Amino acid sequence: MQNNNVDIILVEDNMDDAMLVTLSLKKNNLANNLVHLKDGVEALDFIFSTGTFEGKGMDGQAPKIILLDLKMPRINGIEVLERLKSDAKTKVIPVVILTSSAEDPDIKRCYELGANSYIVKPVEFDNFSKAVSDLGMFWLLLNHPPK
Repeated sequence: MQNNNVDIILVEDNMDDAMLVTLSLKKNNLANNLVHLKDGVEALDFIFSTGTFEGKGMDGQAPKIILLDLKMPRINGIEVLERLKSDAKTKVIPVVILTSSAEDPDIKRCYELGANSYIVKPVEFDNFSKAVSDLGMFWLLLNHPPK
């Protein structure tokens, strides 16, 4: 599976939240090139084309945005963010933290590491859906990343 045209990488271990994000983006025709990865290990393997994604991950083609959860098994979101922002090839990829953690130390640490935005997942379905749709509209249609 060659994924050269990935627009969105969603890194989320909660299948219900991943489904809500995907449905919200699909509702606005923004999920055509979305890859869902279930934890930090999968995310790093896909982004750097290593491990199970050796030769078939991003392969140098940067997505328009990475939506990253923090609380995940194996490798958490903060560790993924740290790795992305410390590598010259991936540090300019916009990373939006989309998490249930409203803890100030998490927020501060993510911004220190270079997160582009930090969004606490709304609990109510309609608010969650709107937040994700607005996020997708901004990062996929309005934002102009470096080429």
